[in-house]
Amino acid sequence: QVQLVESGGGLVQPGGSLRLSCAASGSILSIYAMGWYRQAPGKQRELVARITRGGNTIYAESLKGRFTISRDNAKNTVYLQMNSLKPEDTAIYYCNANVLTMTVRDDYWGQGTQVTVSS
Repeated sequence: QVQLVESGGGLVQPGGSLRLSCAASGSILSIYAMGWYRQAPGKQRELVARITRGGNTIYAESLKGRFTISRDNAKNTVYLQMNSLKPEDTAIYYCNANVLTMTVRDDYWGQGTQVTVSS
């Protein structure tokens, strides 16, 4: 079993910053790509950013320059640094990881962390 636990969400004013963390634990042999997705009220879940084990990254085009994804392979943790936050960044942010265990390679999701950008 694999668990992903996000932290770091909260309420921030427009223009502010937040850093999200997501730690994976359980019967993990290896973690391949890790990523962040978000879902705003009434909208579909969308990709924010993904990072490979080797550090290659992709971002949603609209977020380039404001958000930075990184990971610490030794800690099985992925981070999302969010700067210059806007009200439209308000959403639940979900962590995702492609994980190899003893029995399967599969995608796992965290429970989500709320980010609210408001004055």
